[in-house]
Amino acid sequence: MTLDYLIIGAGPAGLQLAALLERDGRDYLVLEAGPAPGTFFATYPRHRQLISINKVWTGSDDPEFNLRADWNSLLTDDESLLFKHYSERYFPQADDLVRYLAAFARGLRVRYDTRVTQVSRDAAGFTVRAGDDAYTASRVVVATGVSQLYVPPIEGAELAERYDTVSVEPSGFTNQRVLIVGKGNSGFETADALIETAAVIHVAGPHSIKLAWQSHYVGHLRAVNNNFLDTYQLKSQNAVLDGTIERIARREDGGFRIDFRYARTVEAMRQLDYDRIILCTGFRFDASIFDASARPRLVINDRFPEQTSAYESVNVPGLHFAGTLTQQRDFKRSTSGFIHGFRYGTRALHRILGARHHGTPWPATTLDATPEAITDAVIARINRTSALWQQFAVLGDVVTVEGGTARYHEEVPVAYLRDGGLGPVPLAFVTTLEYGPDHDQVDPFDITVPRIAENDAAAAHDASYLHPVVRVHRDGAVVAVHHLAENLENHWNLPAVHHQPLVLFIKGVLADAG
Repeated sequence: MTLDYLIIGAGPAGLQLAALLERDGRDYLVLEAGPAPGTFFATYPRHRQLISINKVWTGSDDPEFNLRADWNSLLTDDESLLFKHYSERYFPQADDLVRYLAAFARGLRVRYDTRVTQVSRDAAGFTVRAGDDAYTASRVVVATGVSQLYVPPIEGAELAERYDTVSVEPSGFTNQRVLIVGKGNSGFETADALIETAAVIHVAGPHSIKLAWQSHYVGHLRAVNNNFLDTYQLKSQNAVLDGTIERIARREDGGFRIDFRYARTVEAMRQLDYDRIILCTGFRFDASIFDASARPRLVINDRFPEQTSAYESVNVPGLHFAGTLTQQRDFKRSTSGFIHGFRYGTRALHRILGARHHGTPWPATTLDATPEAITDAVIARINRTSALWQQFAVLGDVVTVEGGTARYHEEVPVAYLRDGGLGPVPLAFVTTLEYGPDHDQVDPFDITVPRIAENDAAAAHDASYLHPVVRVHRDGAVVAVHHLAENLENHWNLPAVHHQPLVLFIKGVLADAG
């Protein structure tokens, strides 16, 4: 029997999609290599503190609004399956997420301890092999995450220890010189853990450190992991090295020596000695299970499968992706690499599959095709939506206007709309939440730098902080743009500042459209 959907991986995205398919009575099965859901989080992060926030108390009883500050819950109508019932800590422990995912998985069709060894494709569909078993499916959704450590092309890299296997016991590094390769959260998480015991810690990488509070990309270095920077700048024998490791070699008397090419000093090349070297260089997609008939094209140093706006392989029809793999579409620009982002992308994928294969159009509500009605609907949504808040510039609410009828579609991938995913759209108002184009160049704490005043409707187009943007799409092209002024508490409901300018903008567009 051929399944409609075979999902590989019972992590957060695989479970989210399975729950949606289960709700709709679809024919699906999830294969999971591990003994339980969320196997990745049983190991990572190695020091067990998540960087996904869990703000339980928001002052609101609106479940949609509260998801803005809940980065761990999957999308569900079951209030008991919200993550706040599993931890009240702002930065929870990974074991709490493992417990949560186990509860979410109950009642879903998942086969554990079933490691996929081969995926192939022919004219009839996909064949997925796991040990001696074979499954056939019309469509395969890969939700395995990035399960392999990315090893950079450094001569001698195999001599280093690795983030996925290195000891997390700080006493094992007492009075040692330690080099950590990688300037991301895993590197600084590891460095922070060793501050009290290691003699010297260097964190090295070819690129500048990017701080999440400035770039607004939550995968950049988070404040919870950056205590190490204090120890560097306040002269505690630790340092951040900017440059490239050209070679790692063993020393005859023990330890290691590296050839390091500095990015910005007179001494371009230098040899440095360490007792331990740890690779904390991120993860990559494991494509080894695909044979030639189903192997997806890879991009970004072969770390991710290349995808269309429908989260589908660009070269293998019917092969879709969910979860952190979908960050290929907005790599280091938005939040598809994290639960609080890809839970919405997974719901979008479910809607795309429903429209393509089950005759289920994108959900929409009908509005009066008047400037006032459209404005009221947009203002109401942007003040509570979690999807547009989390997936900034990636998902948009789309109001189509045709023949005197307006229809409001929520959480549409903007690229999917541009690619014709909703069909011919003569006229549409597309609302996103976005930062300004130079937002990551602005230090928000430097009061000497001029900033756009909040609630300044006339200067809204220059705002750097998160704010709503309404674009007019006409026959596939963007023909007009309106920015709503930023607001300190993200309340875009001031009549004179937000509502009235948007009414006038929409009125002008509708008048031009006849």
